[in-house]
Amino acid sequence: MKLPVIATVEGLFSVPPERVFEAFLDTKMIGRFMFGPEVREEEIVSLQNEPRVGGSFSYVVRRQGKTFSHTGEYIEIDHPNRLVFTWAVKEDPANIESRIDIEILPVIDGCELTLMHEMPHGQEEFVEKSKIAWGKMIDKLTEILG
Repeated sequence: MKLPVIATVEGLFSVPPERVFEAFLDTKMIGRFMFGPEVREEEIVSLQNEPRVGGSFSYVVRRQGKTFSHTGEYIEIDHPNRLVFTWAVKEDPANIESRIDIEILPVIDGCELTLMHEMPHGQEEFVEKSKIAWGKMIDKLTEILG
């Protein structure tokens, strides 16, 4: 059996776990820390989600004249501790579905987030890119939440 490859990113926040958790389900916040001009040079086309187990999401952006559709389904929503969802980019030639597992633990004066991006075996070359991309998003969320 071939094991998956995992990119892990951590973040420390000075706000309660609920605020960090809710940011991952609120399209207004997603448009500030995951996508859009505050994060990178891109335009948000649409951000839609159904934040319930079995619900799906679609985050569509335009970068350098190209449209990218990020899609997935919520697998687990354990407010405010754990969020698990699938992740794919329709325009990716490999069109590989991966899994995002987010754990948020309370710590003194805030919380600690651990995000694991689990990709299928064979995707080793994307681990560093994934760490960098998610790291930028977590840093932006830290900045926004204060």
